[in-house]
Amino acid sequence: MINRLKRRFIVLAMMSLSVLLAAIVAGMNIMNYNTVVNKADKTLEMLSENKGRMPLLFGDKSDKTYDDDDSADQAARKQEYDDIDAETGDYNGSDGAASGMNGRGGMAPGDISRDEAEEIRFFSVLVDKDGKAVWSDTGRIYAVDSEQAEEYAEEAAASGKDKGFRNEYRYAVSEEGDKTRVTFLDCGRTLKSFREFLRASIIMSLAGLLAVFAVICYFAGKIVRPVAESYEKQKRFITDAGHEIKTPLAIVKANIDVMRMDLDDIREEESVRGDGAGAEHGDKVMEAVDSLGESLSDIDGQVDRLTSLTNDLVYLSRMEESGSQLTMTEIPVSDIVSETADSFRTLAAERNKSISADITPMLTMTGSSKEIEKLVSILMENAVKYSPEGGNISIKLSREGKNVVLEVGNKAITPLSDEDLGHVFDRFYRTDKSRNSEAGGHGIGLSMASAIVNAHGGKIRARSGDGSEFIVTAAMPAV
Repeated sequence: MINRLKRRFIVLAMMSLSVLLAAIVAGMNIMNYNTVVNKADKTLEMLSENKGRMPLLFGDKSDKTYDDDDSADQAARKQEYDDIDAETGDYNGSDGAASGMNGRGGMAPGDISRDEAEEIRFFSVLVDKDGKAVWSDTGRIYAVDSEQAEEYAEEAAASGKDKGFRNEYRYAVSEEGDKTRVTFLDCGRTLKSFREFLRASIIMSLAGLLAVFAVICYFAGKIVRPVAESYEKQKRFITDAGHEIKTPLAIVKANIDVMRMDLDDIREEESVRGDGAGAEHGDKVMEAVDSLGESLSDIDGQVDRLTSLTNDLVYLSRMEESGSQLTMTEIPVSDIVSETADSFRTLAAERNKSISADITPMLTMTGSSKEIEKLVSILMENAVKYSPEGGNISIKLSREGKNVVLEVGNKAITPLSDEDLGHVFDRFYRTDKSRNSEAGGHGIGLSMASAIVNAHGGKIRARSGDGSEFIVTAAMPAV
């Protein structure tokens, strides 16, 4: 139990930390991705407003582009508008000095620096109403030719979206007269940085989880140590108290037998005395003897019940002791289950109940035959006690993969809730209408069954389906 508690503590702590780290990593990377997309959209908005061109005049508030230059010497100055002048170190253009730039450049619209503007790679395509590309400009990118650019643009226009990604190119769609302009921005470097950050954050989170896991594993034992010590003291107390209680119970039992013998002697004396002057007195004596006999029978029954409870508590404590070792041998589990189930047929018939068995023959497992027999007895006794009159009790034994699976089911007297199923293996737990103990028992049988299954390295669970059935399934390693 302590080991299970330790494992649950570690699992809960790691799950909580994993969820927290996942939320932090996801939040950071979502924000990072949104920053990349928003910056790209901002640049695309600027390019779309300038007809797929970088603004000509840096530092000037005008949005004049090379396409807007209608001067007479335009043809003579036919060149890439965003080339840097070798002498001034500024963008070429006849209006540089007039705009007050003095060859120093400045910020492009959207607060993009001149250096950043030089690194921007983009291309633009015009698409007609039929979705066919009619013009493309790939002068600011070398990785995409005109044919690819037109193909990308046609796909983007056909998607019906204003913005999106095509491979690593972010695009924006804008209307220009009777045509549609699709401007693409190369986001390869920013996306690469995003992926590197994502990869690094995941690796660091996993490394942190491993480090925390090691720390938690180291301190988990110390954290649960007080609980472990308390639990061990509790088990020792139950075991010691059980042994101490057995002696007075045995004495009480012996005294009850002696008193019954005395009562039998009194009955014999009164019967010999017969009718006479003391007949009336004799009747009173016999009445008192009979009443005392009934009281002794009640006391005897409660002593037996307390003795059974004591023995079960001692047995359960021993089964749950970490140092307890069962004598494990290869046992014919099919024969054990079949014989034990058959022994309950008479009891079931007395209560107008039937037993149906489906036991796969020749199954074997490594375990203790005595404990497996006790396991079957506990489950069958529980089913006989808590099933309605005229009901059927089913027992099934089969091989599933590497496990031997024992299943005992019966109709429930009262509907079972999920809360009931979650506590049926707890000590002294009963469903509400079973707490009066009219059916006998003391609510510890299924706890003993769970301890037996765990001692054999198996797992036990209870289910109910629609709430009208109670089915216990125990899976234990087969040979």
